[in-house]
Amino acid sequence: MDARTPPKGEAPRPPLNVDPDEGGGEAYRAIDRMREALSAQVTGGLSPAALALAFYDWSLHLAMAPGKRLELAHKAARKSARLLTYTASAMAQHDTPPCIEPLPGDRRFSGDMWAAQPFALWSQAFLLNQQWWHGVTHKVPGVAPHHEDVVSFTMRQLLDVFAPSNNPFTNPEVIAKTIETGGQNFVNGFKNWCDDVTRHMTGRPEAGTERFKPGEAVALTEGRVVYRNHLIELIQYSPTTETVCAEPVLIVPAWIMKYYILDLSPENSLVRYLVGEGHTVFCISWRNPTAADHDLTLEDYRRMGVMDALDAVSAIVPDTKVHAAGYCLGGTLLSIAAGAMARAGDHRFASVTLLAAQTDFSEPGELALFIDPSQMHYLESMMWNRGYLSADQMAGAFQLLRSNDLVWSRLVHDYMMGERTPMIDLMAWNADSTRMPYRMHAEYLQRLYLDNDLAAGRLVIDGRPVALQNIKAPMFVVGTERDHVAPWHSVYKIHYLTDTDVTFVLTSGGHNAGIVSEPGHRHRHYRKAFKAFTDPCLGADEWRASAPLHEGSWWLEWSAWLREHSSAEPVAPPSMGAREKVYPPLEAAPGTYVFQR
Repeated sequence: MDARTPPKGEAPRPPLNVDPDEGGGEAYRAIDRMREALSAQVTGGLSPAALALAFYDWSLHLAMAPGKRLELAHKAARKSARLLTYTASAMAQHDTPPCIEPLPGDRRFSGDMWAAQPFALWSQAFLLNQQWWHGVTHKVPGVAPHHEDVVSFTMRQLLDVFAPSNNPFTNPEVIAKTIETGGQNFVNGFKNWCDDVTRHMTGRPEAGTERFKPGEAVALTEGRVVYRNHLIELIQYSPTTETVCAEPVLIVPAWIMKYYILDLSPENSLVRYLVGEGHTVFCISWRNPTAADHDLTLEDYRRMGVMDALDAVSAIVPDTKVHAAGYCLGGTLLSIAAGAMARAGDHRFASVTLLAAQTDFSEPGELALFIDPSQMHYLESMMWNRGYLSADQMAGAFQLLRSNDLVWSRLVHDYMMGERTPMIDLMAWNADSTRMPYRMHAEYLQRLYLDNDLAAGRLVIDGRPVALQNIKAPMFVVGTERDHVAPWHSVYKIHYLTDTDVTFVLTSGGHNAGIVSEPGHRHRHYRKAFKAFTDPCLGADEWRASAPLHEGSWWLEWSAWLREHSSAEPVAPPSMGAREKVYPPLEAAPGTYVFQR
C-alpha cells in the first residue's frame, strides 16, 4: 500500500506540501488591493514602496562608498569655485560668459532678461547645483540601474521645484509682467487656475479643447464606418483620385488615445495625405472601454481588433494583399498579429509599417521608471478597483516625463504671466484619451514591458509562440529623435528581431509631433536607410552616423515606398463597404466610438 494512502475508513490526507489552511486568500488580497487603490488617489498612481526601495538602495550604497563621497565633496568645491569666479567677473564685466550652459532642450533661462544680474547668477547657481546632484545620483557603486534611474529622476523633479524660473520673485519675465500690468497677471492667473481646477474636478476637458471636436475641426477626412464590433469601428475613407493603388492601407492606431492623431486638421492629416496620394485607406477607431470590459484581454484586442478589421478589408478589396501600418501600441499589436499570421501561413500583408512602436522592451526609455514589480502591483490594484486604467490615473506619469514642458512652463505662463497657452489640434487630441481594460493592460505591462515575452519568443498565440523572424513582408519602421514613450534606440531593435527587408527612418520631433510631420512643416528632417535581410546589421548609433540626412517630411518617403511595394497598375477605387459580405457602409466618419467618454 502506498505510504500516502490512508487506512481504510479514514479521510484522505492532503499532500505534505499543501497547507490545509490554504483557501480564501483572494479575500485577504482584496483588502490589500483596496488599501492600494485608496492610497493611489493621494500618490497620483505612483507606488510609495517602489520609491522607498529605490532610495534605500541608493542611500545605503552611498553611505558605504567613502570614495564616492570624497569625489562629490571635491566636485562641490570645484563648482563653488567656478560660481565664485563667475560672480567676481560678472561684478566687473556685464557681458561675462556663463560658466555653465543648460542641457539641450532646457529653455527655462533662454530669454534676454535672464542675462541681467542677479538673475543670471541665480540661474548659473541652479544649473551647477543640478549638475552636482546628477553626479550624486549616478555611478554610486552597487546601486541597481533601475533604482539609480528612479532616484535620479525623482531628485530632478524635486530640484525643478526650486528652479528660479518657477518662482515669481526670481523670474525676471514674471517681474516685468507684474510691473507692466500692475499685478493683473496674477489676477488672471488665479482665474486660470480656478478654471483648471473646476474642469478637473468635474471631468471636463482642458480649456480650448472644445474648439477641436472630431467631425467639426479635426477628423474631417470623408469616409464611412464599414464594420463595427464590440471593440472597434473600421472606417473606410472616400477616394479623391480617379485611380488608386491596388493594395489598400490598414492603419492600427494606439488604443490608449483616440484614433484621429492620424487625421487631425486637414493640413496635417496623414490619412488625408495618403488618400490624396491615391491610396485606399482603412483605419481602426477603438472603443472606449468601461468597467464592464475589465476582462478583455490582449488576445481580444488582436482578434477583435487587427484580425476582424483585416477580414473586413479583405472582403471589401478581395484577392488583394494589404499594407498594414501600426502606431505606438497599435504597432506593437500589429507586429504580434503579423508574427502569428506568418506562423500560421496567412500571407495577406503586402508590407508592415511600424510608427514609433516597440517590439523589444528591454530598453523602453523613461516610461520604464514607472514599471517595475512594485509599481505593477500598484497599477493592478488601481485597475482592479475601477475595472480599467483611466486617463487621470496615467496623466501624472506622462506629465512628469516632460515636466518642464507640461508642468512648470504652464505654471509660469498660465498662472504667473496670466496668459493662456494657445490650444492646437495636437494638444486637444492629447487631452482626449481612452481607458484601458484591467486584464488587457495588466497582460501588456507584465508580458511585454516586464517579461519582454515578444522579443524573447515566449508570447504564445493559438498555442504557438510568436516569432517575428517569421515575418517576410518588407517593413517600413519610423522612430523619432526625442521620443519619451518609445525611444528610437528601442524601436531600432526591430533589425535584430526580423529576417526581412527593413527601411528605417529616424525623424525629428517627439512621439506624436514626429509622426504628425506633414510636408511643408518647418524645421523637419529625417534620416533613412535600407537594410536587406542579407545585409549585416549595424548598431543604432552606427546607423545614425551613416544614414544620410534629408530635409522635409518623411511622409513623402513612405508614400513612395508604399507605391514601390504595390502593384504596378493602378485600379478603380473599390466600393464603399461590401453589402453582400455583411460589411455595409454605416455612419459617416468619424463614427460613434470616437465620441465615447
